Amino acid sequence: MTKNTVIFDMDGVLIDSEPFWRQAQIAELAKYNVTVTADDCIKHTMGRKLEEIAHIWCQRFALSIDPRQLQLNIMHSVIALIKEQGTAMPGLNNLLKFLKNNNFNIALATSSSLPVIEAVLARLSVTEYFQVICSGDKQQYGKPHPGVYLSAVQQLQVTRQQCVVIEDSVTGMISAKAAAITTYVMPEDMNDPKFSIADGIFSSLEKIEYYLASKQS
Repeated sequence: MTKNTVIFDMDGVLIDSEPFWRQAQIAELAKYNVTVTADDCIKHTMGRKLEEIAHIWCQRFALSIDPRQLQLNIMHSVIALIKEQGTAMPGLNNLLKFLKNNNFNIALATSSSLPVIEAVLARLSVTEYFQVICSGDKQQYGKPHPGVYLSAVQQLQVTRQQCVVIEDSVTGMISAKAAAITTYVMPEDMNDPKFSIADGIFSSLEKIEYYLASKQS
């Protein structure tokens, strides 16, 4: 079946915000005399809902802070960094224009909260491209549960066979594959064997655009 729908993850796909999430977690946990590294964040929290991230750290380090407060603190730090420093992933605008010009449906399905989504879309000036926006806030379970992707498919009123997901994390890839959707990944490490179940591994959005364009001809 012809693919006519692209569902984007956000962090690490639309915007190079994964470092912001790590920076925010490291800074907020340091206020409670807890030291974590960027690798710790990648291992334990990458791709997860903010609510889950806060609970993971609170449980792991037996923090006295209410997880909901830690959640808000991390979110506010991330939003501030996005507004100050956020930049689009290379090739994003050209890919979005290509999809729109070729009548693709375009959606966003992310574990991030709505205030973070709004900050990203405003910073990048790409809100107009997305017909559907699905946030982790609206889902009972975060990725790797497939719910957020199934919700996007339902709202777009398409079939899963018509869709392609673009992801960057193992957690997100598992979510999309669990939804039985063709999944392309842009991992930080192209050689990471965990991504072997993806339907395509690409080094950039430019490469994904080139591949999709080849399928149009």
